[in-house]
Amino acid sequence: MPKDTVFAAELPWPAYQARVEGGDVPILIPLGSMEQHGHHMPMHVDVLLPTEFARRAAAEAGGLVAPPFTYGYKSHQKSGGGNFFPGTTSLDGATLVNALKDVVKEFVRHGTRKLCIVNGHFENSWFITEAIDLALRELRWDGITDVKVMVLSYWDFVDKASIKRLYPDGFLGWDIEHGGVLETSLMLRLHPDLVSLQDAVDHPPATFPPYDVYPARPEWTPASGTLSSAKDATPEKGDILLDVCTRGIVAALRTEFELPT
Repeated sequence: MPKDTVFAAELPWPAYQARVEGGDVPILIPLGSMEQHGHHMPMHVDVLLPTEFARRAAAEAGGLVAPPFTYGYKSHQKSGGGNFFPGTTSLDGATLVNALKDVVKEFVRHGTRKLCIVNGHFENSWFITEAIDLALRELRWDGITDVKVMVLSYWDFVDKASIKRLYPDGFLGWDIEHGGVLETSLMLRLHPDLVSLQDAVDHPPATFPPYDVYPARPEWTPASGTLSSAKDATPEKGDILLDVCTRGIVAALRTEFELPT
């Protein structure tokens, strides 16, 4: 039985209780999705990456990592290719909101007062906000007012200097990075056995009109499912991302939760 694990579910309940009952130990909850990531990567990229960032941050900041959410909100065409690809398996917004709200309230029941949602799937964003808002409101009804929740997406910690190193030919924006250089580079460093870079489809960045249409039009999305090319992805770029994002997340945790350095 692991004694120094940061994964909450690996602990016996008395050991877990001893860690969290005082409210000082933050709980990090990775939130991902099951979504196609092109021909060269598996469909649980959005689970693996936030879980790893949560693990690294928790190890440095003295936190614990909750089991990840493995399903997320519906893939949007302009950021994830669309919800019509085989394999992409999504939740309705209300389902995600209610599940996350319940989980937050449960950790508070255990004694936790500091929680951090580590998002790995762009489309989850507003539903996370709604879940947190409802959870805090219902906790206030029970007289619990000392809970603080952070919400972050790991890619938001990539600074301009790192972007220049990652994209020397120019950066086109996070919205079309689905299955591209960022995610592929991280996976090449962390899970190279799950990446078949030779199968990545090299194509120009996706372009979309300045509006959405429903039902979605699959022909707007590149047939590969990715929105930009992964051909320039390398494990070394993965190292850059791991460093800058982990440092940023740890600094944010220490600042917002007043954790020791």
